[in-house]
Amino acid sequence: MAKTGLLVFFAIVLGHQARAQNTDIFRLEYLNIPVNDTGVKTQRYKGLINFPIKLNEKKEYLVIGGEYNRFDMGYSADLPFDKKEMIRFHIIDFNVGLVKKWNENWNLVGILTPRVASNLLDGVVRDDLFMNASAAFWKEKPNADKPFRIVLGLTYNSTTGIPVPLPLIHYYRRFHPDWSYVMGVPKSNIKYHVDKKHSLELALFLDGYFMNLQRNIVLDNGLVASRISFNSLVGTLGYQYNLTENISFFALAGSTLFQEGKLRNRERGEVFLFNDDSNFYIRTGVKIGIF
Repeated sequence: MAKTGLLVFFAIVLGHQARAQNTDIFRLEYLNIPVNDTGVKTQRYKGLINFPIKLNEKKEYLVIGGEYNRFDMGYSADLPFDKKEMIRFHIIDFNVGLVKKWNENWNLVGILTPRVASNLLDGVVRDDLFMNASAAFWKEKPNADKPFRIVLGLTYNSTTGIPVPLPLIHYYRRFHPDWSYVMGVPKSNIKYHVDKKHSLELALFLDGYFMNLQRNIVLDNGLVASRISFNSLVGTLGYQYNLTENISFFALAGSTLFQEGKLRNRERGEVFLFNDDSNFYIRTGVKIGIF
């Protein structure tokens, strides 16, 4: 159960972070969304590390870790306000989780993720702080003729603007020695395993963030923005090269099928839409996974 439990822990972290499922204990990543017709471009730098601590012989784990994301934004279009508040943003997550065996067939994962999400122009202030949480059950048969894994749970993300827990669904199946797929939210994919070193993937997933603006932006119509959100639906073709059994290089290229950036008020209502145009999406990096 060692790899199984840790796998599901890192998969559930998706509910708190960049809406992307991963099974990593270490990751360095770069994202580039070039300038689009709206005049907005995005670069993101990510670092992630997690430490599993074995608690007993049942292979139950306490997991602690964190993730840092830095966004560098560019705006070539004229906007009806000062853009200096929207140039650089920071996301800092701290993860504390428990992986526990529930019964013979099902296991339980619970995670708390305190978050700082802001442009951090004046240090860390109270409005920069958010709290996220997830809980899920999982079951899997890794040694079956067609291995599968199912995860069912709830995730509460205080930065989504929806004040209720949302479903967390992840179903994986290796239906052929060379093929596997994942169906779920926020990511689905199909993967072709060329050999032990190389694999190709078609993926559809959600990406996005919600962050505090420490200095309010006042528009000409008198509306006041104190939050900013980025959301997108992304389709990509991916390639992964396994340097070793656990260390991999990866690259994704595709397009945002839907993309929007909005200024929001303190109640999270929309104040100004500054980006609603799809664009290329390029992401690459290196990771250490648990399998």
